Amino acid sequence: MATNKKDIRALTKEQLRDFFVTHGDKAFRGNQVYEWLWQKAAHTFEDMTNVSKETRQMLEDNFVINHIKVDTMQRSNDGTVKNAVRLHDGLIVESVLIPTKTRTTACVSSQVGCSLDCKFCATARLKRMRNLNPDEIYDQVVAIDNESRLYHNRPLSNIVFMGMGEPLMNYNNVIKAIDKITSSEGLGMSPKRITVSTSGVPKIIKKMADDAVKFNLAVSLHSAIDSVRTSIMPFNETFPLKDLREALEYWYEKTKRKISYEYVVWKGINDTQKDIDAFVQFCKYVPCKVNIIEYNPIDDGEFQQASNEALENYIASLEKNRIVVNVRRSRGKDIDAACGQLANKS
Repeated sequence: MATNKKDIRALTKEQLRDFFVTHGDKAFRGNQVYEWLWQKAAHTFEDMTNVSKETRQMLEDNFVINHIKVDTMQRSNDGTVKNAVRLHDGLIVESVLIPTKTRTTACVSSQVGCSLDCKFCATARLKRMRNLNPDEIYDQVVAIDNESRLYHNRPLSNIVFMGMGEPLMNYNNVIKAIDKITSSEGLGMSPKRITVSTSGVPKIIKKMADDAVKFNLAVSLHSAIDSVRTSIMPFNETFPLKDLREALEYWYEKTKRKISYEYVVWKGINDTQKDIDAFVQFCKYVPCKVNIIEYNPIDDGEFQQASNEALENYIASLEKNRIVVNVRRSRGKDIDAACGQLANKS
C-alpha cells in the first residue's frame, strides 16, 4: 500500500537524535533505535523491545522500515544459495551465497537490472529500472549472513559486488552501504573482505582512488583489444581501454593495491594467441592477479566456452610472465546462480 511516510533508515544517527528531541524525548533514544535498525537489523518497530510501546507507536506514525523480503530461496547441489529478493516497491533482485571449505561469500546486487549492455550477461538483458538504496544492499548481506550461519555454522566472511547491476553506476549508494557494512555500528566487517567488481567506468575508478576506499577492486575485462571488447561490451566505445588503463594506473598509484581481472574465454571470440598477447601486455601496466572464469551459457549459443587448450594457453602465457592466475569454476549453475546468469528466472 502506498505511503508518504519516510523510510527511517534514510536518516543519520544525528537526524534520529534530533527527531526524538523535537518530540520531547531524550536524544539517546535515537542511538537505541539506530542500533535496532542497523546492528540488529530490525524488520519492524515492534521488534524494538527495549523501546516503550508509546515510542514505537510514534515511530510507526511517522516512519516505515522498507525492509527487503526473501521471496524465494533456492539451494544448489553444491551448497550455493540463491535469493530472489523482493524490494518494498515489488521489484526483485537476486543475491547469492557461495560456500567453500574455508569461507562463505555473499554476491550482492546494486541495481535492478543493469546500466550496461554486455552481450554475454543475462542481467544486461533486463533494462535498468532503478538503483538500489544503501539499506537494500545492506539487507542482502544480512540475509546471506543469516543463511551462512544457518547452513554452514559460520558467519559470512566475504562480499563481492558481482550480482545484478554495475556498482560504479550507483556509486554513492554502494559506498554508503559499504560504510554501514564495515562500521562497528553495522556489521563490523573488514573492508579488505569486500570486492567491488566493475566493467570499467574510468572516471569513477579515479574517484574511488581519491576517496581512499579500503575495499578491493575487480575489473571484468574479457578482452584487451578494443574492437573485440566493444563487440561484446558495447559501452567500451564510450570507455575505451586506453581510458580504463589510465584510471587503473591512477588507482594503483594512489592506493598501492593490486587489481583483479575477471576474464572469460569464449570460442571464436577471444581465444587466439593475439588475444592472449594483448591481455598479457595489459596485465603488465598495473600489478594484478587474474581470475579466468568458466562461462555459463544464457541460452542462445552465441557465446560458448572456449576449449581447454585455449584456457591452458592463457594460463601458460600469464604464468610465464609471472602474473598470478586462478581458474574459477562456477557454482550454482543448476539454479542459474552462476556468474552472468542472474536474471530473475527463479
